Amino acid sequence: MTLALEMRGISKAFPGVQALSDVSLKVRRGTVHALMGENGAGKSTLMKCLFGIYKPDQGEIYIQDVKANINNSGDAIAHGISMIHQELHPVQHRSVMENLWLGRFPMRVKMFVNHTKMLQDTVRLLRELEIDIDPRVRTGTLSVSKIQLLEIAKAVSYDAKVIVMDEPTSSLTAIEVEQLFTIINKLRDRGVSIIYISHKMEEILRISDDVTIMRDGCYIGTWPAEELTTDLIITKMVGRELKERFPERTHTPGEVAMRVEGLCSTNPKSFRQVSFDLRKGEILGLGGLVGSQRTELVEALFGLRKLASGTISIDGKRVQIKSPSDAKLHNMALLTEERRVTGIFPVLSVYENTIIANLGRYRNRIGLLNERMGRVEAQQSVEKLRTKTPNVQTMIRNLSGGNQQKVLLARWLLTEPEILLLDEPTRGIDVGAKYEIYTLIANLAKQGKSILMISSEMPELLGMSDRIMVMSEGRLTGIVEGSKATEQDIMRLAANQPATESREETG
Repeated sequence: MTLALEMRGISKAFPGVQALSDVSLKVRRGTVHALMGENGAGKSTLMKCLFGIYKPDQGEIYIQDVKANINNSGDAIAHGISMIHQELHPVQHRSVMENLWLGRFPMRVKMFVNHTKMLQDTVRLLRELEIDIDPRVRTGTLSVSKIQLLEIAKAVSYDAKVIVMDEPTSSLTAIEVEQLFTIINKLRDRGVSIIYISHKMEEILRISDDVTIMRDGCYIGTWPAEELTTDLIITKMVGRELKERFPERTHTPGEVAMRVEGLCSTNPKSFRQVSFDLRKGEILGLGGLVGSQRTELVEALFGLRKLASGTISIDGKRVQIKSPSDAKLHNMALLTEERRVTGIFPVLSVYENTIIANLGRYRNRIGLLNERMGRVEAQQSVEKLRTKTPNVQTMIRNLSGGNQQKVLLARWLLTEPEILLLDEPTRGIDVGAKYEIYTLIANLAKQGKSILMISSEMPELLGMSDRIMVMSEGRLTGIVEGSKATEQDIMRLAANQPATESREETG
């Protein structure tokens, strides 16, 4: 067995957290090696140790049987390792080709960039990977999925022997996922090794040769992918058997809580003429492909985007929502799609992130913050949502993605909302944490809360929704009953094609 990479006995601790404990990893040359585990299992930390972002407290790294001393990302790249990070941070105001070759621009003479060669090299690379992006456009104008493909191209451009892909399909459409798999297969045929981190079981079983599973910062084992099933992976990841992926539906939708009629954005390329009802005690799923304007719609409902026309009524009364403050006054809450960009305050603690949307609740008569009350309620939220954190004073940036999401949910639950707008609430979250969030959402519906949930995961839409509303290119193309809907129905509506008899209404 020819090894491209071996990590031996890697341990890493942070204040109050033992992130990795004697973890080992062996990656064969020219294979796709999946790395799986719940949020907080240590997957990303292990890869950051490999890429020189963190320095391990103990352990050794071998590249093709030669011990490697990796102190920073430059060392990692020099050893033939590149990494596509889960959170994307491109230079928004620079072009695609400048982002691609940042830090290694081709030079004409010592002080002048050779833009002609940079353009030629970019065109050649994108053509080879069959990625359709104009090299000269400003990166900030691209969709999240295009930026993800750009990051993949950048990793390939280093001519690396080991490429780490951390949740590479989290923002990709089904067509783009197929494109990525084609790229991965080409790289594997060249002898490149891929370390593939994902929570999507179907992807793992389809693309991987080997699967390593971690739990609570420890190595559990490595198996050939062909020997595993979804149920086996889940059991090994969570240390227990999860018989159901979604909680039992015990809630019953009631009267209309919010009615939306003829909603149009001020942006002519965004949503238009959207009408629907959201009932009390209902989980209304919102599906559609990238570019369907789902996020833009819920942001407008919450006052983050301007409306050209249309009406919103809550409990039978027409309301004007021109800002998030207006939305909060009407007992609405919004969990945003990109938690690191528009959700968390990374330099603040779990406690501060929990109470920040509801500061008025914790002020005394003279306007000072009652920190004791805030800490108590933040701690109660941690216990209720089973958030993994050393304490509420821990910086939220040190938590895993799933636990950050729980803090954001706790933030909005403390405002005691009646209408919750959830935009991709389980993106990048492992199966165990997903079930906990699903249970929380179902319990909120049981309490009579109204929930509008955007999801790009078909099983999630079908497993959680009472009804599913589908958008295509800014228009509502149909609403289907969750109990009768099929994946084919959703995809037909997402592509703006007629659905089957489970269709309920159209916008």
